[in-house]
Amino acid sequence: MTKEDKPNAVGYKRPPKDRQFRRGQSGNPNGRPLGARNFKTDLREELSESISIREGDRDISISKQRALIKRLVASAIEGDARSIATLMSFCVRAFGDDDDDQQQAPEDREIVQAFARRTTKRRSKTEATTNSFTE
Repeated sequence: MTKEDKPNAVGYKRPPKDRQFRRGQSGNPNGRPLGARNFKTDLREELSESISIREGDRDISISKQRALIKRLVASAIEGDARSIATLMSFCVRAFGDDDDDQQQAPEDREIVQAFARRTTKRRSKTEATTNSFTE
């Protein structure tokens, strides 16, 4: 009988029976409280709240997110380089080139398939020469 076969063995990954959790008992009884919010949830809710701003000669009510975008676009139009860079990075992330990908997909597939054929030919030639040297 080995050390691992003993029913009451104590050691690595084998705590004593009196220290183990009982069936149905959680290892973290307090845990995360129900309804606890994370940063992403709080930010999303805060940005969705509406505020009243003056646009031209009238007051309008828009979300805080929309107000931030309006301010960013306005400062980019005025020529602020940092605002322009930020706005362009947001545009690239938000819009991505989805339309271009759909239009060029067949051409891209052909290019990838041609590349795959070339690499498999090279790989088979390399394996053949390697096998001839080892034999």
